[in-house]
Amino acid sequence: MNKTIKTGMLSFGVSGSIFHAPLLKYHPAFEFYAVVERSKKKAHLDYPKVKSYDAIDELLLDESVELVIVNTPNETHFEFALKAIKANKHVLLDKPFTATSSQAKKLLKEAKKKGVWVLPFQNRRYDSDFLSVKKVVESGKLGNLIEAHFRYDRYNTTINKNSWKEAPGPGSGVIYNLGSHTIDGVISMFGIPLKWIKYPSYVRPKTKVVDYVHIHLLYPNNLQVFVTISFLVADPQPAFIVHGKLGSFKKNRTDVQENQLIEGMLPNDAQYGVELPESEGLLTTMDSNGLKIQEKIVSEKASYMNVFEDVYQTIRMGKGYPVTKEQIIAQLEILE
Repeated sequence: MNKTIKTGMLSFGVSGSIFHAPLLKYHPAFEFYAVVERSKKKAHLDYPKVKSYDAIDELLLDESVELVIVNTPNETHFEFALKAIKANKHVLLDKPFTATSSQAKKLLKEAKKKGVWVLPFQNRRYDSDFLSVKKVVESGKLGNLIEAHFRYDRYNTTINKNSWKEAPGPGSGVIYNLGSHTIDGVISMFGIPLKWIKYPSYVRPKTKVVDYVHIHLLYPNNLQVFVTISFLVADPQPAFIVHGKLGSFKKNRTDVQENQLIEGMLPNDAQYGVELPESEGLLTTMDSNGLKIQEKIVSEKASYMNVFEDVYQTIRMGKGYPVTKEQIIAQLEILE
């Protein structure tokens, strides 16, 4: 293997400590080398060799840092990613990539000019539930697709006044925080839509950001795709429903990786990414006599480690990144 990719992280909050640092630690191609911690210095407790800087500019001046993970509040993504690119660093950007498609185009243009990569961290492409749906769709068992529903349901009436996620501004609301996952999944599975229409709303008492959105996307051959994200669903609906001319597939949101990482399970654990029992998807087809046949589909083991493997393959091996530039721009044009 080529030399490890020394990686710097711009914050060590939830995303840094839960979604990035453990994966960096267990992927042999990466070294969690540096982090920005403006106030509380906590990273060294679990990563004693990591360098802790007080400011982003200090980290960017470190010539040993080759890759920078931008995992700061949404509205800062463009500014900090651009700084890192101009410092000749590769960049891995948490979702949303940027707040607008024009900002994304500028980052991609500057990265090409500098000869570095700017890549989106779309870890939900490696959720077990999503991969299960994608496998069924690609198998052809549903036949020509007619209709698909992707949902992200939560129930939370609390407004956290101290959270940047509750503050209005560029890249705010569920459209960006959960919509970026969901729309990326739709694009990954079905491609870039012909057109779309979006219905955002404010549903929680005293909310200042969009916390409900419904998006209708139209595809070739009259495939209709519906995305719904809500913070006020007491009884979550199936996260994925796909109907085709030969059958239907239904899957609840059952990926366990986020909770496992929060609870401290490490990515090298044998149970990491393994769905709980009775979490199977349900495939329903009709036989030649019109009789209904139902089959439970067990999801394969999944791992967010694959995101970093993709990053390694792109930076070191020159392979194409799974999330293309065209998909990045299309996602943001839908979200913005």
